Amino acid sequence: MDARTIHSTIRGWLLAAAAAALTTALLVLPGVNSTTAATVFLVLVVWAASRAGIALSLFMAVICALSFDFFFLPPEHTFQLVGAQAWIAMASFAIGSIIVSRLAERARRQTFEAERRQADVGRMYALSQEMMLFEDAERLIRSLPGLIARIFALENVALYVCDHGRFYRSNEEAPASVRAQMQALTEGINTTLVPLGGYRCAPLQLGLRPVGALAWRPEVLSREVSAAICAQVAIAVARSMALETTARIEAAREGERLRTALIDSLTHELRTPLTSIRAASTTLLASDGLDEAARVEMARIIDEEATRLDQLIGEAVEMAEIDAQVVKIQLAPQNRRAFLDQALEESRKILSSHKVSVAVEENGEAALGDSVWFDPRLLGRVLRHLLENAASHTPPGARVKLNCVRNDGRLEFFVEDNGPGIDPHDLPLIFEKFYRGKRSAGQRKGSGMGLAIARAILKAHGGGIEAANLPEGGARFRFWVPLVDREPSRL
Repeated sequence: MDARTIHSTIRGWLLAAAAAALTTALLVLPGVNSTTAATVFLVLVVWAASRAGIALSLFMAVICALSFDFFFLPPEHTFQLVGAQAWIAMASFAIGSIIVSRLAERARRQTFEAERRQADVGRMYALSQEMMLFEDAERLIRSLPGLIARIFALENVALYVCDHGRFYRSNEEAPASVRAQMQALTEGINTTLVPLGGYRCAPLQLGLRPVGALAWRPEVLSREVSAAICAQVAIAVARSMALETTARIEAAREGERLRTALIDSLTHELRTPLTSIRAASTTLLASDGLDEAARVEMARIIDEEATRLDQLIGEAVEMAEIDAQVVKIQLAPQNRRAFLDQALEESRKILSSHKVSVAVEENGEAALGDSVWFDPRLLGRVLRHLLENAASHTPPGARVKLNCVRNDGRLEFFVEDNGPGIDPHDLPLIFEKFYRGKRSAGQRKGSGMGLAIARAILKAHGGGIEAANLPEGGARFRFWVPLVDREPSRL
């Protein structure tokens, strides 16, 4: 018992004695009879029992009995009881004081319990309402200790979840002994609350299966409230685990569906040139009457489809290497204008009928002396694919603009054209594997992996890519990598 509690108790007893003395004085002055005095004293004892408990009411009953005997029972001003009537009056007062004190104390306790239960019900309702506000089950599990500690005014709350094998807490980490006890409670069915080092630990059970354990400090929660909290938390934990299981199942199904779709698409893409090659070669072997022009056409088909098949296989292997994260970024100092010119030279054949312009931001430096560090092989692969895309999806004579700028710590490249642009329906999907836009219909089909490979290369490089339609017409592809303007080892 601390000093404040001791001072409060002493003050209560002194006030009880003062109240009894004041009541006695008020009864003595007008000269009331013993019956009236006994009634008033009894009311005072009942009031003390209803307000302060049975101990203080019995103390006041003793003071009132002494005052009643001294001032109102003959012979007055003595503590002697003379005659049967005085003894009966004194005994009746004493017995009545004890009985009404106990009854008043019982009523006070029942009132206190009812108020406490009402407050507990309100807190449980508040906990359930706040739990319902969380849409993310995992975030709810992380927040539960803090919610319980705040709503029930606890110093610390710890939660252990079996399936996660993790502890969650509201404030400081629970002691190792408490964590060990919480884990022990989940190993078997144990519904007994175990006191431990100022903490109270309880298992969380869903039916007969333990799903975790809860610990809190101080031990102020009743058994009923503890059981209700544990039941709610167990349901929340079970719901979280069910959602995680469902998410894993759905992810596995989606992964399997995507894998099947990719295999089917790749198989179809590989079979298409093989079918053309077999048809052309069969025609060459079986048709002796073919003229020279027809033979040249069949040979051309075989050559083109073999080249396409080689490209498909190369792209599939490249995508597999990127997915397996075996692609290594090899930074090297590059002149931006020379890099753009090299990409244009390698794409010269397909861009021969287009008007191409190149721009490099000077940024206060000579363009030919402006060197930055990146992987020219990988970025060259991205740039060539975007240039070939621009040439394939725009008519002859269309404008293709290539630009490179520094922007906020990034090296950005732009490939723009004034063609028909990208169908708005296709924009969110063009970087997905094997996706080909609506406007590709009727054209020679590619593998549908080029833009997906470009995005994967840039992601491995620490960059990104995006596509948009220009307001004046045409499409613009923008991709970027981190700007490294000095040797990486000296950064």
